[in-house]
Amino acid sequence: MDTRTGLVMATFMMLLNGGVLGLMHKSLSPDVQPSASDWRIGTLLFAAGSCLLAAQDFLPMQWSLTIANGCLSLGLALYWRATRRFTGRAETLWLFAPACVTTLGILWFSAYDPHFAARVYFASVGWSLCLFWSAWTLRASSEDRELHSRRVLAAIFVAVGGFMVMRGLSFIAHPVRELTVLDTGNAFNLLTPLVVSALPVIGTSAFLVMCSERLRQQWQRAAATDYLTSLPNRRTITGSGIAAFNRAQRSGASAGLAVAVVDIDHFKHINDRSGHDAGDIALKHVATTLAEHCRGPHMVGRQGGEEFVALFAVTDSAQAHTAAERLRHAVESAPFELDGHRLQLTISVGVAVVELGDTSYDHLLRRADLAVYAAKSGGRNQVAMAAPMAY
Repeated sequence: MDTRTGLVMATFMMLLNGGVLGLMHKSLSPDVQPSASDWRIGTLLFAAGSCLLAAQDFLPMQWSLTIANGCLSLGLALYWRATRRFTGRAETLWLFAPACVTTLGILWFSAYDPHFAARVYFASVGWSLCLFWSAWTLRASSEDRELHSRRVLAAIFVAVGGFMVMRGLSFIAHPVRELTVLDTGNAFNLLTPLVVSALPVIGTSAFLVMCSERLRQQWQRAAATDYLTSLPNRRTITGSGIAAFNRAQRSGASAGLAVAVVDIDHFKHINDRSGHDAGDIALKHVATTLAEHCRGPHMVGRQGGEEFVALFAVTDSAQAHTAAERLRHAVESAPFELDGHRLQLTISVGVAVVELGDTSYDHLLRRADLAVYAAKSGGRNQVAMAAPMAY
């Protein structure tokens, strides 16, 4: 297969991929649609550039090469912007600088001083910069880092970028002035259409998988999160509690886990006096405060209504009491205003530390629940420890 045939086939595949991505655009989640638009336009620009390269013998060389390489360079810049948008990075016009410099270099060494190797130098440097920066953007972002498709797409960027570097080095070692990309006597010319088309063809598939994995991750996060407070919901906190309880049991230790049941004091009065919307605001305020002071190995989630559950990774009752008291003091100290009036929110906390006699997480939770009733009966705004079990 000669280079022209490879370019034509690559163009056809790119157009198909761009069309599929366009048809699927509305089914993608709104947060990835801007990124998908960039990727689709970049793919279509790749198709246009490949088509012009294949037809360069029938067009004025200086314009066909310049426009073709300009399309390819701009397509790579849009791929880079697509990765930045996907990972939530700020947009900047500077990412189009390599494409502009590359296109101007191609124009000079096509129209004014025709030199094939020089055109390869400009393309290799400009394209490899976009490719490597795209890979770095995908790998450096902490968001969705565990997505396998992100690693695959980053590897494709690196592979194509590495090929462009080798292509440039090859023509540095053996500079050729009179040659075109269609000449089949050079191995890099034969491989270039195949390698470069990996991005708009294979890369588009990886990008679509990345988008679907993002959506699946959002669904999983929504299923595990309380819709009002954004804390882990009852199902999630229960699952984490059971896992922590089982670990404590396997270790044979009499401590290692404490469960705290947190109840907002006089919450019914807030609902009755100010309405349920005010109650929701109060819930979110308390949830935010609890989350800010329950980090590291600890965890807090919403159990339901005005009740929360915290899991403490502690070694004894004293540490558990200290952790619970930190939450109580944080809520008491956090200013809360409603309709211009400052309200005093407090919580009652009941804490149970795992003991050898606990048979399950539910048993431990019931002990903490009894302790929170004791805290409320004792005057509220306090921490009560569950009584030690009798053996």
